[in-house]
Amino acid sequence: MPAVQPYWVDLLGYVAAFCTTIAFVPQVVLVWRRRSAEGVSTLMYIVLTMGIALWFTYGALLQSWPIIIANGVTLLLALAVLAMKWLFRGAEQRPMASRSS
Repeated sequence: MPAVQPYWVDLLGYVAAFCTTIAFVPQVVLVWRRRSAEGVSTLMYIVLTMGIALWFTYGALLQSWPIIIANGVTLLLALAVLAMKWLFRGAEQRPMASRSS
């Protein structure tokens, strides 16, 4: 039978999860507002997304809610950046003057 962890261990996990997850929000907002993901490395985001999916799976297997929640939300944010990279790819090739605000 596994030992019960002190409450602060999960609290530490939730705080860490919040910090690493919220760090993706400015990137998503920036890409959305600019309607461009120019400068965002597609390969890096693909590898990162795969890693996040693996962390999510690991958390699910351990039934660790801080890992599951953080990586579930982070996975959605990373996938959003990848989707916008694909969606806005034509806009990145047009000159700035022809883009509508």
